[in-house]
Parts: sequence; C-alpha cells; structure tokens
Amino acid sequence: MELRHLRYFCIVAEELNLTCAAERLHISQPPLSRQIKQLEQEVGAELFERSTRGLRLTPAGVFFQQHALQILEKVEVTIDGTRRMARSKRMLFGIGFVPSVFYGQLPIMVRDLRQKDNVELSLAELTTVQQIQALKAGRIDIGFGRLRIDDPDVEQEILFNEPLIAALPNGHPLEGTTPSCEDLAHYPLILFPSKPRPSMADMVLGIFRRQGLKVEVVQEANELQTALSLVASGIGITLVPEQVKRVQRDGVTYIPLKDKSLVTPVICSRRRGEPPSLMMQEANAILEVLVENRRSGRYP
Repeated sequence: MELRHLRYFCIVAEELNLTCAAERLHISQPPLSRQIKQLEQEVGAELFERSTRGLRLTPAGVFFQQHALQILEKVEVTIDGTRRMARSKRMLFGIGFVPSVFYGQLPIMVRDLRQKDNVELSLAELTTVQQIQALKAGRIDIGFGRLRIDDPDVEQEILFNEPLIAALPNGHPLEGTTPSCEDLAHYPLILFPSKPRPSMADMVLGIFRRQGLKVEVVQEANELQTALSLVASGIGITLVPEQVKRVQRDGVTYIPLKDKSLVTPVICSRRRGEPPSLMMQEANAILEVLVENRRSGRYP
C-alpha cells in the first residue's frame, strides 16, 4: 500500500462519486476505480457500497477514512516540520493547552524553553479532545488540559488538582460569601466551552447533577474570556479554576466555594510508548519543578 492509495481513497470518500474524484485527482475514472478495488483487496474489506445512486461508505470504510486522514495529516506535519528544522537548524516542539491552564505556571515553562538555542516552540490553544487528536497526528508533542480521555495511543498524567471558584458580577448577592452548590444553583449559569464536547462545561454540569440540583444555563461561550465578559455584564455566574483569579477583570469578583472537594485536574498528555526526545526531557524537568512549586504553595 502506498500513500497515493490513501489519498485516492480519501478523495473518493469525500466526493462519493468516482467521476468527480477523478477530476479532482486529474486522472481518468477507470484507473481510479481499479486503484480503489486494489486497496479493498489489500485491506480485505469492502470500503464502499456501490449502487445506481452512487457510492456510500461502509462501516469499515468510515473507520478506514478516519485513520487514513490521520496518517496523511501526520505525513504532512512531519514533512513540514522537517523542512522547518532543516531551515532553522532547530528542533520543533509543539505545546497544546486549554486557556484555563495558561494563567498559572505554564507560561514559565514556555519562557524557559524559549531560552533554549536549539528549539522552536509552536503553541496551539486546543481543547483536551483536540489535543488528543493533535498528539496522534504529530501536530503537538505535549498537551495540557483538564479532561480524562481514554485513548490507547496517548498517556495522561494528573499534575495536580485545582480548586474551583465562582466568578460573579460585582455587587452580586453572593459576593463576600462562601457559597454551596445549592446556593449557586439559584442563579443563572454561564458555561464554557460550548463545543466541542465533552469539555469543562460537562464537568461543571456534572457537579450540580450529582447533588440532585437543577441549574438554568443562560448562556454558553466558546472561550473563557468571553464567559468572563458575560459575567461582568451581569448575565450570570460561572465556575472557573482557581488560577483564573490571577486575571483581574473589571466587573468580575472571584469567591471560594464551601465544598473544598470541588476541584478540576490539570492533566498532561503525551504520546504513549514514544522515547522522550531531548526537548521532551527538558520540558519534563522544568515541569517537575513547576508542579512541585504548585503543590507546595510556592510560586515564582
């Protein structure tokens, strides 16, 4: 099997029409049809259902398409990264993160790595789900998120658990208190991110659901900063990780919660079974110090 077979298949799977796919590939239809047939024989499964109405992916075809796209994307990323490294003589190291972990010590790790002469950093704001996909595709080397994702190709490590706090508009009735979830449930709730799911929004909803509490979700936002702007506007309240309180936002007050067991993890994701590169060893060493500072209450 060659890469061109995967490219041909992905175009046909996208068009679901051999004539249109052949035009996109600038080849005639009969050779394309033979290539797809040969691919199916090599894979040992029918990838398309063929009828007078056209083509349709079989369940095996859907599975094959998902993985073929990942393979092609990883090849493109690898080629692009190799070219960039050859031009710059530096190693490329990709970091994915959710915004709510970037208010603590992660910027210190980025700063320290940027001081290395032999590394070119690539930063990507991604949800945890997107980080898993990016790790598998080779777009990033390490990710920082808050959700447990079960994937055989990715290993996850909980660095520490962080308390949740409430973000309220200034002058809110709960300002100056230490509310319970029951207290919070009386007020309109803002969730983030709205998509893709699962996300921290589901984590917050689960907290209320496990206590048998119903909440009114008045608005969903894609980004943390948007959620805080909505809070400042008086639209509702939201729950955020403790480190977010370092962001001084006009119109927003942060208060601790009564239940100290309500925490959100900071999770580090890496590709499973891959020997750590020199840059990964550097990142792990810096991360170890930062995590110890966080756990012991010491902040640089």
